[in-house]
Amino acid sequence: MDNPYFTTPIAQHIWDSKYRYREHGVVVDASIFDTWNRVAQELAAQEKNQAYWQARFFDILRNFKFLPGGRIQAGAGTEHRVTLFNCFVMGTIPDAMDGIFDALKEGALTMQQGGGVGYDFSTLRPRGMQADGVGAVASGPVSFMRIWDSMCATILSTGARRGAMMGTLRCDHPDIEEFIAAKQKRGQLRHFNISVLVSDALMEAVKNDTEWPLVFPAASACSNEEIVLRSWPGYQNPVPCKIYKRIRARALWQKIMRASYDSAEPGVLFIDRINHLNNLYYCETIRATNPCGEVPLPPYGACNLGSVNLTQFVREPFTTQAQLDWNGIRMTAGTAVRLLDNVIDISHFPLPAQAGQARNSRRIGLGMTGLADALIMLHIRYGSNEAMQIAQQVMQCICYAAYQSSIEIAWEKGAFPLFDREKYLAGAFVQTLPEPIRNDIAQQGIRNSHLTAIAPAGTISLLANNISSGLEPVFDSCYTRKILNLDGSYSTYPITDYAVALWRTNRQCDDLPPAFVNAHTLSPVEHLNIQAAVQPYVDQAISKTINIPADYSFDVLGHLYQDAYDLGLKGCTIFRPNPVTGSILTDLDKEDSTLHCCSLEREAD
Repeated sequence: MDNPYFTTPIAQHIWDSKYRYREHGVVVDASIFDTWNRVAQELAAQEKNQAYWQARFFDILRNFKFLPGGRIQAGAGTEHRVTLFNCFVMGTIPDAMDGIFDALKEGALTMQQGGGVGYDFSTLRPRGMQADGVGAVASGPVSFMRIWDSMCATILSTGARRGAMMGTLRCDHPDIEEFIAAKQKRGQLRHFNISVLVSDALMEAVKNDTEWPLVFPAASACSNEEIVLRSWPGYQNPVPCKIYKRIRARALWQKIMRASYDSAEPGVLFIDRINHLNNLYYCETIRATNPCGEVPLPPYGACNLGSVNLTQFVREPFTTQAQLDWNGIRMTAGTAVRLLDNVIDISHFPLPAQAGQARNSRRIGLGMTGLADALIMLHIRYGSNEAMQIAQQVMQCICYAAYQSSIEIAWEKGAFPLFDREKYLAGAFVQTLPEPIRNDIAQQGIRNSHLTAIAPAGTISLLANNISSGLEPVFDSCYTRKILNLDGSYSTYPITDYAVALWRTNRQCDDLPPAFVNAHTLSPVEHLNIQAAVQPYVDQAISKTINIPADYSFDVLGHLYQDAYDLGLKGCTIFRPNPVTGSILTDLDKEDSTLHCCSLEREAD
């Protein structure tokens, strides 16, 4: 390797193939140093004191202390007219053929620029319902999802950057059972992650073992039809809905559990909680997320993400004096907020509606990565009570520093356009912030509607010399990884976990650090508890996979999802090795393999 900042060949490969700037085939970035400088210079150009902020931005980028989303690293400061946002949630799909294909076109244009997309398909009438005016019957939302899946495959075949999609459906839609089963056959909807929008009412019905009505808006009501009022996407007010059938709530829940157990999908999104805790509850309704689930978004909302690399803030690693540099984390988080806020102003967008939504809310998503490796370096076992405590303290530190920084930027540049002081301060999440922060918001406003999210951070974590990704545990000490080349082929790299490599270098030995634990040896509850520990300080959501072993009892699975709900999570995704998806990292060479929702190949890098 010819670059001193890379300690692994795969990191240099990731930089060279994804983030190194080339213009008409000519290399512009001679080193990662040039990439950092290019990004810092472009984003600091939005500031009055450009030289000062360029130095500050460069400082947090250097040595991978802060890892902006991949689009930012690849596009900022280049001549390419590209979006710097990784993912989008698309507009509401009209229940009419012309509107459906307009929505498909918008998705294609967005994916062509490399953005992952999320859709709620609940607006589409159920299979068998009469189509107005044409004497035909509807084929249902799942059939149209297959068209989207083919579109995604076609876009990717043109050489566009890797993309992925999220598809959601209401738990009371008449086609919910078909949706749940949609990915149980290998190779079906392989470019989609799917999640059920689970309401509080369903959870209550499951608890009480009552019937659950499946409904859809009624064009006109017949005297013999049972009608209920429901809030429904595409309607401003509750609308009369026809009850198509009733099923046992527990039977539906069991179908979700069985599909997840057998094929790792669908995930569940606790949609009422998501909307209740949404800082913009007063002006938007959320029904979908980006492909990996960490950012619930309104129609045309966009992801602007970055992660604080915790491995760079461990002082005296592997010693009895090992500790986190809390002030360093706090200062990095504060500077990162300004960097991400500036991304909004310089980015291009595939669609005008996306630009409008981003600039009106100025959402950003600041999180952490490298947690598991940092814990190993601190001699703390991932999943332990001490690990949960440290993870929570780190996220609290990042959250409070982010909100304080956003307040300071608002004093300088103004609050986000959708800011309503009284309503914003009344929000359920904002109410949990410390009183001094809330008082500052009341006095000065706030620059960004949302500030925290924990992304999978898979690609950028490989760039940072294979640190553990996001909130996840270390996958394993050593394994092989296939990475896409510029020409569409793959290269295979043997890689060693960052903390393990550092331990072995320091000790000149081949054993494992005392606190080392991998994803396969942790219990599902330990996975879940780490996610629950940080959720109170995440105003959006968390991309986290709850790994369960192949022999895990199906009867216990329902309790795991119930625990996720009871612990206050906004969603839950499990992964159990199975015949449909294989395992996370070992089956990606099979052409018909169905990619797991939080795998590197799913992430819109």
